[in-house]
This record gives sequence, structure tokens and C-alpha cells, in this order.
Amino acid sequence: MTAKFRVFATCDIGESIDLLRKRGYDVEVYPKPEAPPKSLIVEKVKSGIDGLMTTLRDPIDAEIFEAGKGHLKVVAQIAVGFDNIKRADANRYKIPFTHTADVLTEATAEFSFFMLGVLARKMWTAEHLTRDNQWGYWHPYLPFLGDEVTGKTVAIIGTGRIGLAMIKKCSGFDMHILCYDPAYQNDAYVKAIQEVMDLRHAHGISKDKTWIKYTPLEDALAQADFVSVHVPLLGEGESSTPTYHLFNERTLRMMKPTAFLVNNSRGPVVEEAALAKALREKWIAGAALDVYEREPLPADSPLRDPGIEDRCRLYPHFASAARITRLSIDPDKGMAGRCVQGLIDVLEGNYGGDVTKMPYVVNKEAFAKA
Repeated sequence: MTAKFRVFATCDIGESIDLLRKRGYDVEVYPKPEAPPKSLIVEKVKSGIDGLMTTLRDPIDAEIFEAGKGHLKVVAQIAVGFDNIKRADANRYKIPFTHTADVLTEATAEFSFFMLGVLARKMWTAEHLTRDNQWGYWHPYLPFLGDEVTGKTVAIIGTGRIGLAMIKKCSGFDMHILCYDPAYQNDAYVKAIQEVMDLRHAHGISKDKTWIKYTPLEDALAQADFVSVHVPLLGEGESSTPTYHLFNERTLRMMKPTAFLVNNSRGPVVEEAALAKALREKWIAGAALDVYEREPLPADSPLRDPGIEDRCRLYPHFASAARITRLSIDPDKGMAGRCVQGLIDVLEGNYGGDVTKMPYVVNKEAFAKA
């Protein structure tokens, strides 16, 4: 019989909660769709819970860990990112925290590609033309033209799991691919993609010969028709290759005036004021964003400027919002299932109780033996 652990979840994650209850857990779920106030999270942690299940919108820092001193054993996050969790504080209090990496890789990359297509083919503008009853004739190039994705050049900025999945999708559309990663180059993967490209061409599946290669950021931005961003958020002092405001006035000016920017990595990777200016002054042709410097996107955001709305697509942190990806109880398929499994691993002492061997724990360094 599983020990009865007490858990507070800051949002409902579906059937996976029932899995915990069937194991004897006492689980309380915050019932509203909005994030709970931090004061409530502190109160619940102080009450003696063993586990806390969180989302990116919950600030988890020393105040939370201090409230859980002596009884809080794990923070399980239903997200890949953990910008909201103060890692140094978690380490100081010796609280492991988990995330749900990998299961949303394909869904997120897929959404990046869809955003790229929406921009290129002007789908938002075309639908509004139809819905506003302004479509009164057919003409080969009026009132506007979009452009094809097939055969164009895409820059993949960040070649981690999601960046590599995006490369796979772009290669299927016979795109030329420029890769840039500030920290690590996956040369073996790039070589394999080139071999697949060559084979497709040799068998007549692709009419034109395509290529993929790593290149400096400046070259990638200068040559690409599309720029798709997949880097983690790293600030000054956190890394020798920080990504905070990687896209700013200087780097946006490097892009072609016909190029499009797509970002569903982390909001602060893009300086939004600079992007709005780039769109207003037409340094670039358009942008699509699923993440923002502040979320939800504030009403006074420069990205809401009506003067750029035909070239700026805005989505509600939506890239992983696919049924299986978000809610499957299978930890190999769903964020919910993986979140719960990460919680179980710590609370039930799986892997011999060795936190460093638990696959979903992020801050393993706090538990490594000296």
C-alpha cells in the first residue's frame, strides 16, 4: 500500500490526478483556470504538503521553499521550462524539482512550422478578407500574394530537441536549412539530415538539391527567409552564451526585409519593443509569437499595435496544446503523465531513492555526492 502523501496542484491536469488518488495520495487541486495567488501557494505549502505541482505561471522561490521546510519533498512542474523556479533556492533547501521535457517536442516543433506557414501564405489576412466580405473578385496577384515555404531557406536558432524536430519538418518541405546554436552543435544529426536530403534528390522525390549546415548567427539571419527560434532562456551571468534579448534591434536589422521571425521558445529571447519597431518600419516582413516577455500579453503591449496586426500573429502560449501532448497519462506521451511520474519518483523513492538517477529531476547537482 502506497503511503498517503499530500499534494497541492496549482491547476487541474486531468486524469493523471486520479492516478495519484488511486495510489492513496491526498490531492487538492486549485479549481480556477487562472493561476492561484502566490500567497495561497505559500499557505498550502505551509499546511504540510509533501508535493507541489506547478506551472510556468507560478513563482517558486525561497519564500515557497521556506514555507515547506521540513516537509516539502518535491516540486513537479508541468512544463519543459522552469524559468519560474529559482534553481539556486531549490538547491539551497535541497528540494528537487522536475519538468516534462521531450514529450512536447514534436507538438511544439509542429506548431512552429504551422506559424511559419500562416505568415508566409498570409492566412490571417486572407481569412479576414473573406469574413469581412471584401472578397469581390478573383485575380492572379490582387489584392495580395503570399509566398511558398517549399524551397526557401530557414534558420533554426537553437538545435536542442525542439530545434532538431523542426529541422526534420523543414527538410520534408525541401527547405535549405541554416543552423545556429550558441552552446552546442549536433553535427551527427545535421550529417544524417543531409544524407536524407541527398537520397530524396537522388530518387527524384526532391526536384532540387537541398542542404543543411551550421553557420554563425549573423550569416543565418542575413540569408534566411524564415528564422525559427528554439533556444532556452539564459541571462547574463547564467551562461557564457546568454539568450536574453538575443533578438534585439541589432540582430533584427540583420534579417532580410522579406524574412519572417517565429518564436515559441521563451518570450524574453525577443525584445518586444524592438520587434514592434522592426515591423512598423518594415525591417522584416512579419513575425509570429507564442511566448512573451510578460504573460498573459499585456493590453498595452507594442505588439498589439493595429498598424502591424496584418504582419504580427499572436498566440496564447499554445504550441504544446495538443490533446495527447498535454493530457495523456502515459509519461512517454503526455506532459500530465510525466509531471505525475516525476512527483511519484521522488515521493516513493524510485531509483533506489537516488535523485540523481531520476530522469525528470532538473536540479540533480544539489544531490550529487561530494
